[in-house]
Amino acid sequence: MPLPGDLPHDRTESAGYGRAMQRRHPASRTGRPRSAAADTAILAATRQALVDLGWSKLTLSDVAVRAGVAKTTLYRRWAGKNELVVDAVAELFDELTLPDRGSLAADIEGVVLQFAAILARPEARSGLMAVVAEATRDEALRERIRASIVDRQKRLVIAGRARAQERGELPPESDTERSARAVDLIFDMVAGSVVHRTLVSNQPADAEWVHGLTRVLLSGLAASAR
Repeated sequence: MPLPGDLPHDRTESAGYGRAMQRRHPASRTGRPRSAAADTAILAATRQALVDLGWSKLTLSDVAVRAGVAKTTLYRRWAGKNELVVDAVAELFDELTLPDRGSLAADIEGVVLQFAAILARPEARSGLMAVVAEATRDEALRERIRASIVDRQKRLVIAGRARAQERGELPPESDTERSARAVDLIFDMVAGSVVHRTLVSNQPADAEWVHGLTRVLLSGLAASAR
């Protein structure tokens, strides 16, 4: 989960993000091109089925009916329910944007509030909790969550740190290994805090709470940069 900054605008980062999207929905080698409208309908139907039925009762047949597509259409795109649900949840987090709000603190608060708002949606809450619960006994599912949700959203942390460094709010980082560890730690701290607050403690991640989280995070970032 995300931190401050802007969505990548340079060709290298944009290309990398495009490749990540292709890995989530690999193109078929044969047959007709995939329909983006069908993919959108299927993923939306999956999220609604999770809200209505829960993980245990959700079936690909039900999703196909809700989406108005043939069941074979789902199997051409996803190997099974696990992959389908992860992609349906991942699509929600792809809605996150990182507007430039003028300072590192404001950027953090803005994107964390967005993240909390997404987690407040029934389809995000149901979907994320379901896949995390299932992943406790399924290594392949854990890896898909890591690749489709966690790793893809770390791009926001990378972009946010780079923007803060350009502003002079954070010092430049030349040690690539240390930088990568910092990205992982920042992501875990923010995502873990918001998920625990909203889904485990069932408390609101409102502006006051987010402001406090941001102050604690920035204190840590300043200390770790020394």
